[in-house]
Amino acid sequence: MKILTQTARILTGLIFLFSGFVKGIDPLGTAFKFSDYFKAFSMPFLDDLSLPLAMILCMFEFVTGMMLLTGSFVRTASWAAALMMALFTPLTLVLAIFNPVSDCGCFGDAIHLTNWQTFFKNIVLTVIVIVVFIRRDDREGVLTLRRALAATGASVIVFLLFMWYNLAYLPVIDFRPYRVGTNLPEAMSIPPGAPADKYDIRFIYEKDGLQKEFTLNDYPADDTAWKFIDQKSVLISAGYVPPLHDFRLVTGNGVDMTDHITGSGEHLLLMVARRLEKSDREGLLQGYDLGLSLQDKGKGFYIVTSTPLETAAQTAPGFNLLFADETTLKTVIRSDPGFLLLHNGTVMAKWSGRNLPDKSEFDGDLNALAVRTLTRKKNILTIISSVLIVSLFVALSARFRLKDNKSKK
Repeated sequence: MKILTQTARILTGLIFLFSGFVKGIDPLGTAFKFSDYFKAFSMPFLDDLSLPLAMILCMFEFVTGMMLLTGSFVRTASWAAALMMALFTPLTLVLAIFNPVSDCGCFGDAIHLTNWQTFFKNIVLTVIVIVVFIRRDDREGVLTLRRALAATGASVIVFLLFMWYNLAYLPVIDFRPYRVGTNLPEAMSIPPGAPADKYDIRFIYEKDGLQKEFTLNDYPADDTAWKFIDQKSVLISAGYVPPLHDFRLVTGNGVDMTDHITGSGEHLLLMVARRLEKSDREGLLQGYDLGLSLQDKGKGFYIVTSTPLETAAQTAPGFNLLFADETTLKTVIRSDPGFLLLHNGTVMAKWSGRNLPDKSEFDGDLNALAVRTLTRKKNILTIISSVLIVSLFVALSARFRLKDNKSKK
């Protein structure tokens, strides 16, 4: 029974830890998912709580997972896991039946599950959590109060810093289709031979007051007594959908500039500001200053926004303005404003307003600037991963040393 208990705790801990971690990589994306839920359930008045609730959920899952893995406050963690499953399992059943939101977001953008897949996943996890809850008083491998406080406190501090960094400087891992290295024209194209949508097409004809449905193979093409009434198409199977299928940039006059921007052989810097009147003021001023410098040197700079044309023209006069769907811009880059460097349609680098390089760095080789940015990001990711892994290893080592000491006694 002890082996079953420890196995259930470890499995539950790993799932909760992973779920909290991937959400914590992109807490703003989790907040957007909360907004989707509030809209779907006619509760838009809660939208301002989206980000705080997202951060609480990320922290709750991550710390619960850490406590179960390390043996810190296992009784409390067992209650927390049981309450989570009691809340979310019925909720995912409702989502599966009514489908108000297509993706639950339970693993952020790292793993996409349908609502029915999420529900069945929760059923399996609930069974494991029941074992954890029933055996919540089993003291095998449970840390002392002092060690439990240290392990839990450390995990809270480290994870808070982790989420703050991802909010301030963009997610350390970008799971979205606009990540650095993506060639936008390729991601928007449909490869040759890709499956197309399949429809069942029916024609409705009427004769002598009687209506009848026909297929393409048997409709009365040569019988003039039949009068065409209507046609209906039912999707049988969806065809190939490219990773980017809603990326469109237009001018204030409605001219589509998508191909021009993604096909340019020059380096272009896009400043994405979803709503100029709401975007971070300091970031906007920094972007305007850089944009003026680039324009003076004849380099491409565009402001991409979903702000109404009149407001945008007044807020950012003298700049090239492009307009796009706000939801698309949230997917392109999380920071508001955020900056993308494009070359031949490939995303070379992404910056938030906080880590945008000085304008003097844009005077040199922009490919080299992109490489430096990517190298810094990889180094930061290595440091963060190392801290998290070492923290988990130390906590687990303390737990298993405790088990060994108990067995020797």
